[in-house]
Amino acid sequence: MKFPSFSGKWPWRLVLAVFLVVVLATLLWFWRGGQTGGTAFRVAVVTKGDLEVTVSATGTVQPEELVDVGAQVAGKIVAFGQDVDGKPIDYGSAVKAGMVLARIDDAIYSAEVSQATAQLAQSRANVQRAQADLGQLKAKLYQTENDWLRAKQLGPSEALSQSDFDAAKSAYEVARANLSVGEAALRQAKEAVAQAEASLRKARQNLDYTTIRSPVDGVIIDRRVNIGQTVVASLNAPSLFLIAKDLKRLQIWVPVNEADIGNIRVGQPVAFTVDAFPRETFTGQVGKIRLNATMTQNVVTYTVEVTFDNSDGRLIPYLTANVRFLLDTRHDVLQVPNAALRWRPQPEQISPAWREGKKKASSGGQHGAMASPGAGTTASEGKKAREFGTLWVPEGNFVRPVPVQIGVSDGTMTEVQGKDIVAGLKVVVAAEQGEASSEAASSPFTPKLFRDKKGRPAH
Repeated sequence: MKFPSFSGKWPWRLVLAVFLVVVLATLLWFWRGGQTGGTAFRVAVVTKGDLEVTVSATGTVQPEELVDVGAQVAGKIVAFGQDVDGKPIDYGSAVKAGMVLARIDDAIYSAEVSQATAQLAQSRANVQRAQADLGQLKAKLYQTENDWLRAKQLGPSEALSQSDFDAAKSAYEVARANLSVGEAALRQAKEAVAQAEASLRKARQNLDYTTIRSPVDGVIIDRRVNIGQTVVASLNAPSLFLIAKDLKRLQIWVPVNEADIGNIRVGQPVAFTVDAFPRETFTGQVGKIRLNATMTQNVVTYTVEVTFDNSDGRLIPYLTANVRFLLDTRHDVLQVPNAALRWRPQPEQISPAWREGKKKASSGGQHGAMASPGAGTTASEGKKAREFGTLWVPEGNFVRPVPVQIGVSDGTMTEVQGKDIVAGLKVVVAAEQGEASSEAASSPFTPKLFRDKKGRPAH
């Protein structure tokens, strides 16, 4: 076996170059192994644009005027009416006021009408009989009254015995009493006629109730019965149809939390979306704030009615609407993500120059220029209170603070103002600790030292 010969000029230079590369690589390895893992900052950019302050809630599209048509009599549904197009009444049928919606079996109610009619005829015949009886009683009274007058003129004598005198008087008194009875019987017969007429009207009305008619012009949005189904009207009228009076006049019922209801006012502009048209935004305004609050699981909400124009009829009842109440609008303002105002660095992540400047300012008994108010603090300026915060800007491997004045927020972005704030400025929103360490970078043959939770060698 022959080994390569290193005699000559070029092979020895090659060996020397390889040796130097190995030495440099080893030094670089150990140099990187001595460095601790750095901190990677996640940043966002200060942007400039419009900012809308809103209160978000979820509501339901409702007809502005809804009529629940029920049945006032019990019976079986035998037929449906026809809508304006001549089709049987069904979901979505357009109807006019007075149109027949359904018919209930009227056999029983027709029989009751016939019975009431016969009763009325009988009562009227009784009146005629009572009137005839009264006429006879009046004639009888007239006769007995004349007999009694003649008996009084003769008096008890040889021409008129005492018994005949008493009989004439008694007959007169009985005739008077019978006349009063006859008059009472006539009045009773007349009242019986009035009662029979009322019973007939009731029977006819119940018969008319077997025909269910539309009370308004509108659209059937719910049909709750079928042909052959029996409806029972007892204390509450059973609901048969639900009619929306005008689908061009819809509104949204929005439950608003008590914490936000103070920001809602009548006439306030509203924007909303529905899942049926996810790429479109509709507009409306607050029409009414109902004061009858409801409590669900200790959460108090108020129902707010939002009105909007539905002249094109695109939106239909009971859609879920994602509503945004517009509280304020700012145009062309600087804004940052809310996470940038919430983030706070560790002491070792703050720029040493800023820390030294802060220490000197503190030792002088006054606040230095770098000592800015923290996020959420306020300062009084005349009668207006301003809210301040702090943004952190990356500076090499560290961060430095930038004081800002906080404006309105839409829940995601917040308006900020400050002399050092410009569009495009990078601000920190989070920090991620690097995983590279001296252990990971050291030679695999170097003994590992135990370290504490902060990465420092344990003694």
